[in-house]
Amino acid sequence: MSKDSMSITREQDVVPCRNRVKEVAVKIGMGIVNQTKLVTAASELVRNILRYADSGEVLIEVVSKGRESGIRLTFSDKGPGIADINLAMQDGYSTGRSLGLGLPGTKRLVNEFDIKSTVGQGTVVTILKWKNG
Repeated sequence: MSKDSMSITREQDVVPCRNRVKEVAVKIGMGIVNQTKLVTAASELVRNILRYADSGEVLIEVVSKGRESGIRLTFSDKGPGIADINLAMQDGYSTGRSLGLGLPGTKRLVNEFDIKSTVGQGTVVTILKWKNG
């Protein structure tokens, strides 16, 4: 299993992060549709780090379960945290006045989605996209 991490500290980090996720997806043979979904979800979560926490980190991991392989991305920050995760997971909810996908849109693009957040300590979002899923 390969692991790679990237620091996210400024807007210019979005494209290298997208490119790295795409490279790993290509390497495991993920189809273009699933690549696009994963890269789109990653972009949204990187932008959330920049918008709400100023900086953070992305961990990129290739994972496997039996014969299936996929990519797990973990986005972590030390930002203000999310007071009400249930509210943040509702369609149309935004504190950033953005037209982004938001967390619910991001969740729909991937196979697994997990969010943990503590107010005043930060947020960790983990997503997983299977190669054929």
